Amino acid sequence: MEPHSHRFAHTNRPGFWLGFIDFFTAGLFFLFYMPLGGLQAELEEVLGHKLMPYGKAYLLGIPTLFIYPLIWMARIAEELKGVAEGLGIPGPHTSWRHMFGWNTLGLLLFGPAVATKRFFDTLNKVERRLNELQEGSIPG
Repeated sequence: MEPHSHRFAHTNRPGFWLGFIDFFTAGLFFLFYMPLGGLQAELEEVLGHKLMPYGKAYLLGIPTLFIYPLIWMARIAEELKGVAEGLGIPGPHTSWRHMFGWNTLGLLLFGPAVATKRFFDTLNKVERRLNELQEGSIPG
């Protein structure tokens, strides 16, 4: 098999199922998935700056009834929306409002999965576009 030449290899993450699993593990799933699945590094590359490690945000969530990691993720969602718009990717995009709203006001079991689905839909589109730009396959 030929080595993968794309900068971003994970451009089809199933956001709904990742969010669904994370909900049922009370956030523990992303404690492992963020660093081991490469998501933390990919987000830092896409956004162009270092992020607080999810593990630290998770720990800060314990005394805040997990409001802190939700706000942390909502901020990242808003930044990701800006990157998507800057690349000319049509919406709908993730956003602060979408992430926070679905996680707090959404249906108990499915709200977090809906928020995570939109987040990963946006991230997948951004990473695919960045791969295309790297290859020079987007017409100017």
